[in-house]
Amino acid sequence: MMPGRLASIALAVVLLSMVVPARATTIRITMENLVISPAEMSAKVGDTIEWINKDVFAHTATSDNGDFDVNLPPKKSATFVLKKAGAIDYYCRYHPNMKATLKVAP
Repeated sequence: MMPGRLASIALAVVLLSMVVPARATTIRITMENLVISPAEMSAKVGDTIEWINKDVFAHTATSDNGDFDVNLPPKKSATFVLKKAGAIDYYCRYHPNMKATLKVAP
């Protein structure tokens, strides 16, 4: 293969990686022993948050700003797709001492 062609292919690969949008991911957050873990998490718009309730009683993931209010029955999980950027503080309505923050980037 000619050196010029190899350089062109390498440049195309680099440019393509910059143009192709990053894929959304699923971020898992656990609720266990009346604790949300991790208590602070970074994510991006389009990512899915999966809350996993490992306790024997129900929890919620209720945002302070009204973006979401997810019910989590005992030993179940639930998901929510992040729709906008910003810091979102949330808590469990049944156990208000359970608090956490999502930092959502564009």
